[in-house]
Amino acid sequence: MAQLSPTSRRARLRFILTTLLFLLAPPLGAQSAELPPAVTRALQDAGIPLRSTAIVVQGVDAEPALIRHNAMQAMNPASTMKLVTTYAALELLGPAYTWKTEALTDTLPHNGQPIGHLYLRGSGDPRLALEQFWLLLRQLRARGVTDIAGDLILDRSAFALPAYNPAEFDNEPLRPYNAGPDALLVNLKSLRLTLRPDSAKHAVGVIVETPSDDLRIDNRLLLSADACGDWREQIKTRVNVESIELTGNFSASCGDKALNLSPWSADVQVERLFRALWRELGGTLRGKVREGVTPANAQVLAVQESPALGEVVREINKFSNNVMARQVFLTLDGDRPATAEGARRRLKGWLADKRLKLPELAIDNGSGLSRSERISADGLSQLLLSAWKSPVMPELMSSLPLAGIDGTLKKRLGNSAAAGRAHLKTGYLDGVRAIAGYVLDSNDQRWVVVFLINDPKSRNGKPAMDALLRWVAER
Repeated sequence: MAQLSPTSRRARLRFILTTLLFLLAPPLGAQSAELPPAVTRALQDAGIPLRSTAIVVQGVDAEPALIRHNAMQAMNPASTMKLVTTYAALELLGPAYTWKTEALTDTLPHNGQPIGHLYLRGSGDPRLALEQFWLLLRQLRARGVTDIAGDLILDRSAFALPAYNPAEFDNEPLRPYNAGPDALLVNLKSLRLTLRPDSAKHAVGVIVETPSDDLRIDNRLLLSADACGDWREQIKTRVNVESIELTGNFSASCGDKALNLSPWSADVQVERLFRALWRELGGTLRGKVREGVTPANAQVLAVQESPALGEVVREINKFSNNVMARQVFLTLDGDRPATAEGARRRLKGWLADKRLKLPELAIDNGSGLSRSERISADGLSQLLLSAWKSPVMPELMSSLPLAGIDGTLKKRLGNSAAAGRAHLKTGYLDGVRAIAGYVLDSNDQRWVVVFLINDPKSRNGKPAMDALLRWVAER
């Protein structure tokens, strides 16, 4: 064999080493890239350790992830859990699914004679708002019902729910987001007041926007010259039997502000609203309002149908409505009465059918307003990748807030490359911050992005999340 020159031997050695390195190296993309420097700097500035975060960035049409950081770690997802509930609902129920609220009686109206009892039977409609409830009562008047001699009976038998304490989560029982699910949920169990500063009189006016029978507002609010800031925290509310007392300061610089409250039990709330609207329509109710079950021989007088599920999902995700999400979650249970456990079983069966393996998934109420719900960044990314290939993808994507445009992202990322190109669900609880969805980059490639933070300082995590979203959008 011919003797190789030193130069040839070195060249052959380099070739062999290069070949070995190529053969031993993992496939391109198998190892995730490091986090972008802007993200790590923002986390450091916020005092949030990397171990408290979980991140996945993956192309919708690419197998290996670009970034996987703590991807399998079970995390509290806050309101990004609504992605699980709404995607499952769109596939299991269909975007055109609707709920029906019925008004029934045991005695049909005849020649202006009063009817006996009036039954309102709910099916879990998440969107029986003030306008829809008025339309239902208007139907009754159009069908000749004027005088109700018996009782108004509220039928909630479509759901079987344990006793609910609205103060349990954060000791804020008057906040509408803490209202519990209800088969006969009317106007999201809320009352809307408008606070209006009057500098000329150095006073604060209160307008009751939601009709409520015999409600009295005890207005003790003081007008201040302070900055508006977190005006809601400056107001104290106390609910009495016949009145709502408002105390504290309200800044003149705030302008008109809506104060939404959930001050009463469900029966009392429906009674006050019904009596006020029914009286405006010229009707009378002689009996009382109570909970009960509609008898089998009752006859339907009127039916109010909800908007389609596709529209309901849009409102849930755009504005992160917890109560509506819980209504949809319970509706997943195909049996009646529906239970949370039944909804969990059906949802997990759906995941199994789709071959989505999320062993860390823990579902409480499907809204994310929970301390026990868990999912990983990998689990959310699997879900979003599956949704991208689903027939209901257009409905789910269009329901997500659009960066810098609407929903919970209206005032976020507006001056960045992500503006108008990122459809993302946000989530926020004390100790939790999250964002998950789709980002379209500068080359029109779409990416699934999931960023979860579970840390006492998570409230400071928004700059890091925004840095990641800008980095993906600018690729």
